[in-house]
Amino acid sequence: MHFESPWAFLLLILIPLLPVLRRLTMKRSTIRFSSIGNAARSGHSLRQRLYSLPMIIRVLALICITIALARPQTGREQILDISKGVAIEMVVDRSGSMAAEMEYKGRQMNRLDVVKEVFKEFALGNGRDLPGRPNDLIGIIAFARYPDTICPMTLAHGALKPFLDSVKLVQTREEDGTAIGDALALAAARLKTADETLSKQRTGNKKNYQIKSRIIILLSDGENNTGKRDPVQAAELAEKWGIKVYAIAIGGGDAVTSIRTPFGVYKVPTGQRVDTSALKAVAEKTGGFFRMAEDAGSLQAIYEEIDKLEKSEIESIRFVDYKESFLPFGLAGLIFIGLEIFLSCTVFRKIP
Repeated sequence: MHFESPWAFLLLILIPLLPVLRRLTMKRSTIRFSSIGNAARSGHSLRQRLYSLPMIIRVLALICITIALARPQTGREQILDISKGVAIEMVVDRSGSMAAEMEYKGRQMNRLDVVKEVFKEFALGNGRDLPGRPNDLIGIIAFARYPDTICPMTLAHGALKPFLDSVKLVQTREEDGTAIGDALALAAARLKTADETLSKQRTGNKKNYQIKSRIIILLSDGENNTGKRDPVQAAELAEKWGIKVYAIAIGGGDAVTSIRTPFGVYKVPTGQRVDTSALKAVAEKTGGFFRMAEDAGSLQAIYEEIDKLEKSEIESIRFVDYKESFLPFGLAGLIFIGLEIFLSCTVFRKIP
């Protein structure tokens, strides 16, 4: 166990002073008796024997609260091989057209869910053709009418799955749209400041992590129809900052969407137009490539191609993943304080 604020233990010095302070502040009064012999022979009650119990409980409360203030942290030391990694921004379309269905491992799923599942395999590995990207800085941006940063760039890849699961299709017409240019510009800006993001995550680590290259993986099934920037303008920013764009058009063929009605589930043909010319122009301008993914298999093959092109150089570093553990001590301290107040106001109540 590690304590983030060990100076808090200095408060324990005050605990031995509690009995002294109690004696100094105690009000004394006397009643005259001719003899106290009979009272002395009567013995001590259980209440008298436990007279010091509230003080003991108070000391325990102070000890627990002091430990909580010291911020105990539990952690597991891990060794991660990192030296020169790739900064990757996944930019995924979540507009209404992504509700069209694709087959993934024998199941019918919408395009957005297929894109998320294949990206998980790319980032985390699938034990077969995709080994994962444990050495890379990865972030996620989703867009429809407006782009949103879903996951900031991170080396802690355990966070990627819950962030990806939170990406949903647009729910209202006001949200719908395809702002490819704005999403690309936001991703490029995030990659431009990736070094600052990395330095905040790795404060105190003496070994340097260098970003070997910066790439955007753009996935969309539509054409840019909203936003302040068009895709080519955003590509100019990416080119200026040395960022490659790998553009992937999702879909093709006869697309259908399942619609649930009171009379059952119906397959409705989905009309669509993918602006492949804009995606090709973006990829060519930034030194990446454009590919068409008509099904989950071809999408996985594209990720395998990107995985081979963007390699990381490796060395060993050591880090510790800490978890805050102060809450049980804080709760125990509050319980002890409540117990002491209860006992002092009932069983051990004194008059005056």
